[in-house]
Amino acid sequence: MKRMIMGAFVLAASIGFAAAAMASDGAAVYKAKCVACHGAEGKGTPMAPGFAGSEYIASTDAAAIAGVITKGRNGAEKHYKTFAMGMPPQKLDEADLNALVEYLKTLSK
Repeated sequence: MKRMIMGAFVLAASIGFAAAAMASDGAAVYKAKCVACHGAEGKGTPMAPGFAGSEYIASTDAAAIAGVITKGRNGAEKHYKTFAMGMPPQKLDEADLNALVEYLKTLSK
């Protein structure tokens, strides 16, 4: 009986750890790919706009945000004309892209 309880505990802990790891993926991708331009807290820098409190991120659907990330925005396509640089396209696998979009959505709230 003790083994069964201990096994259930280990399984529950493993599931909890996996869920926590998945939840942090978006933050990890952001840190690896976005921090340099958009800032550590998502508040923007002189190079790129912030996501914290962004009405654009909050009101735009996930597919459109993913499209901006993967295709970038330069020239006439730039949404924020006050920044000298455009948004370079990013290569991310689908899981990282989805996690990043979800993370950006949380920053916009």
